[in-house]
Amino acid sequence: MTTAPFRLAFFSTQKYDITAFDSQLPKHITTEYFSQQLNETSVKLAEGFDGICCFVNDVLSEDVIERLHQLGVKLIALRCAGFNNVDLKAAKNHGIKVVRVPAYSPEAVAEHCLALILTLSRKTHKAYNRVKENNFDLNGLLGFNLHNKTVGVIGLGKIGTAFVKILNGFGANVIYFDPFTESDLAQSVSIETLYQQSDIIALHCPLTNDTLHIINEQALEQMKPGVMLVNTSRGALIDTQACINALKSRKLGYLALDVYEQESELFFKDMSCEIIDDDIFQRLLTFPNVLITGHQGFFTKEAVSEIVATTLNNVDEFIANSPLTNEVK
Repeated sequence: MTTAPFRLAFFSTQKYDITAFDSQLPKHITTEYFSQQLNETSVKLAEGFDGICCFVNDVLSEDVIERLHQLGVKLIALRCAGFNNVDLKAAKNHGIKVVRVPAYSPEAVAEHCLALILTLSRKTHKAYNRVKENNFDLNGLLGFNLHNKTVGVIGLGKIGTAFVKILNGFGANVIYFDPFTESDLAQSVSIETLYQQSDIIALHCPLTNDTLHIINEQALEQMKPGVMLVNTSRGALIDTQACINALKSRKLGYLALDVYEQESELFFKDMSCEIIDDDIFQRLLTFPNVLITGHQGFFTKEAVSEIVATTLNNVDEFIANSPLTNEVK
């Protein structure tokens, strides 16, 4: 007797997803790729599938999960580390398992964070454009050394740890705040001390009820004038309007973002011919000391390959009714 293949529906699919997953897909899993973001409207596309594979901006609310249950979906396989977009209580109530990719390549995100810091500090993006126009004037391109600067890291998980190791190689003075982790790679301090002492602050923590808008008006007031803030974790860790106000007052000297609180309406799409209605995002783009990339911190060959391998292994464990190594409860 031949067992029917496990049917897996992908949402928020990009071309690189299809190429990467098809290259490793086993015969006992069949897939269909949907470019649509999963939400209350598109959830109907999951009909007839055993499981779904989702990304960071898919909406897995209580209503969506209830509909998935009605459609017979038994597994939500997240091809990302974060799971703040999933109503875990609803999934549990409906008997739907949730798995994720907890660590694909911490170095990928850590290195991108460093790239943002060095780009802003040395203004290489501006220098590149000047040289393309045969302008070799150095005025306006004065930067600063990372060596001996105090860098505060909020969150010392796998990515934060990889980032600290890189910073130590640069000779930076690294401090960190993480109530759940101890490390001898850097000095542990209170969040208030980190705000007050850091020349650069990098966010490497998950988005939870406790970390929502951890960078707000009160936090910014405690920071040094001219501080650099870098977020490669989750957009809602910062209050964007508060950061805009701090940029206008010159309290915030530099801002680098690879994530944005309302990114689900923007990122992973070509909107070059569209009018963007998000006034807050458009305001951010007007500042010369703001650098934004479109959630590409994870996007290396090594990381994508690991995401595919871990996701498919998660699905295989579910099919085999084995313990789920990366289950989110």
